[in-house]
Amino acid sequence: MMGGDVRMLTKVPLYLAPMSGVTDLPFRLLARECGADFTITEFTSSAAISRDVADSWVRLESDDREKPFIPQIFGGVKDEMVETVQLLQGKADIIDLNFGCPATKVTRTCAGAALMGMPDDLVEMAEACVNASEVPISAKLRLGTGKGANNVVEICQRLEGVGVTQLCVHGRTLKQGYSGEANWQEIAEVVRGVSIPVIANGDIINAKNAAQCLEITGAAGLMIGRGAIGRPMIFNQIKQDLDWVESPPPWQKDISSNIWDCAEQIERDFLVRSWAWDRYIELCKETVGFQAKWLMRHAVSFTKGLPGAREARKAMMSDRSPEALAASVHKYLQNEYKSLLK
Repeated sequence: MMGGDVRMLTKVPLYLAPMSGVTDLPFRLLARECGADFTITEFTSSAAISRDVADSWVRLESDDREKPFIPQIFGGVKDEMVETVQLLQGKADIIDLNFGCPATKVTRTCAGAALMGMPDDLVEMAEACVNASEVPISAKLRLGTGKGANNVVEICQRLEGVGVTQLCVHGRTLKQGYSGEANWQEIAEVVRGVSIPVIANGDIINAKNAAQCLEITGAAGLMIGRGAIGRPMIFNQIKQDLDWVESPPPWQKDISSNIWDCAEQIERDFLVRSWAWDRYIELCKETVGFQAKWLMRHAVSFTKGLPGAREARKAMMSDRSPEALAASVHKYLQNEYKSLLK
């Protein structure tokens, strides 16, 4: 547990950030089981959805266990964004607009965080989406483009004015990408500048800085992105450390208390990651089946930083089928854990 002053923090919801190649449906369901209160799909191109590209619709698969269902869309053409919003009616519970992605493949189409440099176009697009939707519209933004003064407060105020119901702000600019530190003070300015909920995002990787971010920003919730890659258990771990939850984490229900209580930290890391990997595979089977590109990405992230993982991954990636890859990761986690007991 952490210090008493930290545990006095008011409980707020934790969000799994939308991340391309990471937040597929099985991973989102796993994050929910591990304590995430809200999950958001991979960001999906409005151009691809409006043109009925099958691969993009796979990103928008959902499940009754994922409520509310929040797809995130991006695009640089207002009409395509509006059409996608219309296509998602009856499927989505909330639709999130991406004005924060710094990836060049997105910004070069005048989408994502590039729209922070075109505030009139951004607000006009958001207003058109709000008017086309029967479900709430939220938006994710950055502090600005990094050229000139940051404009996130002004844009957020305008978004509130056209009917956007919730905002999420990543504490970096487009120019920064993911370098440097997130500026939580500027997120606090947004919180003070609007009356709708603001979710804080950026550099939240444990309970300590989750508490610090909340204290500085006064945000209505916290969004965790890179800190959850390969570590969906982070949501429960933060809640446990902040005394926001009393029940044991789901993995401890499946691991013998005798084994858990006697385990060293490195042994617990293997036990938890092994549980999470096996549960991810079960959720794949229950929902969309094995998707090779998803499995390969998660195989790397679920084993990253563990002893012997680098050599093991070389062997894993030689497996010719998704089923063989899934089995290889399971075998590595189990065998390495057993070797620690010798």
